Amino acid sequence: MNKKEWQKLAFIVGVFLVFYFLPLRLPVVTDAVNAGLALLGEYARKHVLTCLVPAFFIAGAISVFVKKDAILRLLGPTANKFIAYSIGSVSGGILAVCSCTILPLFAGIYKRGAGIGPAVAFLFTGPAINVTAIFLTGSALGWDFALARLLAAMIIAIIAGLIMAIIFHEHDETNKENGFLTTSEETKSYANTTITLFFLAQLAILIFFGLKITPVAKYILIAISFVILLGIVFFKYRQEDNQQWLLETWDFVKKITPYLFVGVFAAGILGVVLPQSFVQRLVGGNSIVANGIASISGALMYFATLTEVPIVQQLLNLGMGKGPALALFLTGNSLSLPSMIVLYSLLGGKKATVYITLIVLLSSTAGMLFGVLFQ
Repeated sequence: MNKKEWQKLAFIVGVFLVFYFLPLRLPVVTDAVNAGLALLGEYARKHVLTCLVPAFFIAGAISVFVKKDAILRLLGPTANKFIAYSIGSVSGGILAVCSCTILPLFAGIYKRGAGIGPAVAFLFTGPAINVTAIFLTGSALGWDFALARLLAAMIIAIIAGLIMAIIFHEHDETNKENGFLTTSEETKSYANTTITLFFLAQLAILIFFGLKITPVAKYILIAISFVILLGIVFFKYRQEDNQQWLLETWDFVKKITPYLFVGVFAAGILGVVLPQSFVQRLVGGNSIVANGIASISGALMYFATLTEVPIVQQLLNLGMGKGPALALFLTGNSLSLPSMIVLYSLLGGKKATVYITLIVLLSSTAGMLFGVLFQ
């Protein structure tokens, strides 16, 4: 890394250490700022080291060792529909992007002839189910929320994609004439077992940090996983790939962490300045109106990656229902006013309107179902 990169790293680590160790109640600032600082301290202590750091390394590894181009080649109109929709609905897991960052990737596969259904599924899940966001959701809000977010996003992606494919079938009929690669010619540098074990070791570290077991047992399990991980890194992987892994991990850290700190701070302030009665009246409970308001609000707002977690957490503390919270998660990640404007230029007015309407309606429905089951 160059000097500027080291300075950025030092700044991020410094901010984390300040909020981890120092008292957060400062008498010279207002209650709202104190609340923002307090929430930052809580996130630094509970989620950064045990959740975000391992998740960033996993995201970086996915970027290096998972062949994204091979996945995208399987989304074409001539591909097996089961495979295409399955990949489209889960491929967001290899990315850590917001609703705007996903647009160039979507535009690339859409204009190259991808089926509109699988492409739409990819567009929705890209920001919605990235591995870092799911693990932070589970750590901060509980694994019922994380699992609901993951499953709802995948199901909505498939349903929205199938409906778009039925309504705009002429798009796929036209593109079939041009063809689209359905197989990959990429060669794998490492055995599948090596890559699988590499990811499992990292996932184990992340999971063991969250287990409620005795500290001795927890750290023994983490140490074993860490030894396996180091063995693969030093004895199986090439040095240049390891360096690329670290660079990709650092790229996620520097792109996401500053926005996350700002989002957490803003969420802390939100808990003070936003009246609890207002939140309860607007999006409390699990009514159709509450879920609809949450879904539409999420579509109009812009969440940088991961910032939605502390904001939704604070809204839940103020009385927001679980159903509307999930609806806000689903639309807040996948849509935003800037992204919708771009979608109109990429898809045209009719396709964009149908897609946005589907996402809002399906997210509201998912929120209501979740609220009924877990309220």
